[in-house]
Amino acid sequence: MAAENPMESLQEEATCPVCLEYFTEPVTLECGHNFCRPCISQCWEGSDTAASCPQCRETVQQRNLRPNRQLANILELVQQLNLKAAKGARGDGVCAEHQEALKLFCEEDQSPICVICRESRAHRAHRVVPIQEAAQEYKERIQAHLKTLREEREKLLGLKVTGERNCREYLKQTQTERQKIVSEFQQVQQFLEEQERLLLAQLEKLDEEIVRIQNENVSKLSEQISRLSELISEMEGKCQKPASEFLQDVRSTLSRCEKGKFQQPEEISPELEERVSGFSQKTIVLMEILGKFKDTLPSELERKRGGYFGAHRQVNVTLDPDTAHPKLVLSEDRKSVRWGDTQQRLPYTPERFDTLRCVLGCEGFTSGRHCWEVEVEVGFGQCWALGVARESVGRKKWISLSPEEGIWAVGCWGDQFRALTSPVTPLPLSRAPSRIRVCLDCDWGQVTFIDAGDEAPIFTFPPGSVPGERIRPWFWVWEKDTQLRLCP
Repeated sequence: MAAENPMESLQEEATCPVCLEYFTEPVTLECGHNFCRPCISQCWEGSDTAASCPQCRETVQQRNLRPNRQLANILELVQQLNLKAAKGARGDGVCAEHQEALKLFCEEDQSPICVICRESRAHRAHRVVPIQEAAQEYKERIQAHLKTLREEREKLLGLKVTGERNCREYLKQTQTERQKIVSEFQQVQQFLEEQERLLLAQLEKLDEEIVRIQNENVSKLSEQISRLSELISEMEGKCQKPASEFLQDVRSTLSRCEKGKFQQPEEISPELEERVSGFSQKTIVLMEILGKFKDTLPSELERKRGGYFGAHRQVNVTLDPDTAHPKLVLSEDRKSVRWGDTQQRLPYTPERFDTLRCVLGCEGFTSGRHCWEVEVEVGFGQCWALGVARESVGRKKWISLSPEEGIWAVGCWGDQFRALTSPVTPLPLSRAPSRIRVCLDCDWGQVTFIDAGDEAPIFTFPPGSVPGERIRPWFWVWEKDTQLRLCP
């Protein structure tokens, strides 16, 4: 006994000889042996009065069971010592129920357990492994996940660095272009101001020349009028005199009348007239230049914006047969659509257009700038439209072809080419283009249509028109001899 561990001896003294666990409500028999009250009650079950001690077999009276409070206090101290020792050896790895070290891991319940829990009904049928072995296994699995997570983090960090670098480059480009624009406009402004001063100064000289000529003419005319008035009065008086007196010096009188004829005033010289006409022509040319500058400025700025911030990405659009109206016929490569002679027997799907003869593209876009081109082949009649639509656009009912219903497009009705606004906007073109480029800017919420033949803009739904949701290419055909074909 002296060589034994005192703690182990104390634990043995605090253990019930029946259940081999720490006493629960310890009681003492007449023979002096101690048991758990539930254990001794179970042993004596069926016996009314006398019974024997399970340890020494001495006959005792059941009613003489005495609670052993001292043993209960010692038991509490033993449990506290066990708990403190286990915490010192393994930190907090102690079973809350049995105060035993957690040495096993239940794979069914995914929780650490002690050796006493292992023998309980709750875990007896479960697969358990040593806790260190389970920890190593799960550590390896977590390390594998950590490797993947670190790789993902590195990718995201790379994307962040690339995005920040691109942003700095774009901002540097915009700053450079801003300086260029300011410098160019300053030069233009300086040139226009100089031209304005020069032309106004020349016009002022012309004004002075015209006024001088006019003043000289007025002075000469006034002098001639005065002289002629005096001569007229003298001639009128002479005509009143008698014939003998009237005929005196008649030859001199006639000579004076002939010399007094009216002289034409000085006219504006051809040179001066040319100078005035030249200024008129300069003004016309200047106004034409300024007019063209104002007309081309928005499109030039748009072109610049595309050049600086990335052009539209050409996408390969194909038609989605699950959305096509039964009257529409798609080509095998799903690149063209036309109106068929008979209605096809197609499966009913929520995605299919049943009322409007429409079809959507398979591709959908939520961000970025994208473009595709469509060739329009028409025969006798023209009734078609193309553009983009919300993915949630109505398909089982009649709707208006307008932005309010989630459609942004241009189209042709007979000889009228127009944008599908609300109300519609007639487009000032003599005929509809045979090849149209659709440019979608999801980030700006803008759709632009361009004549792919001469790169002339057709119509633009302004920024913010298209909502920030999934957008798909959209096509509508209402004539048998009309075909819309996506260009490669």
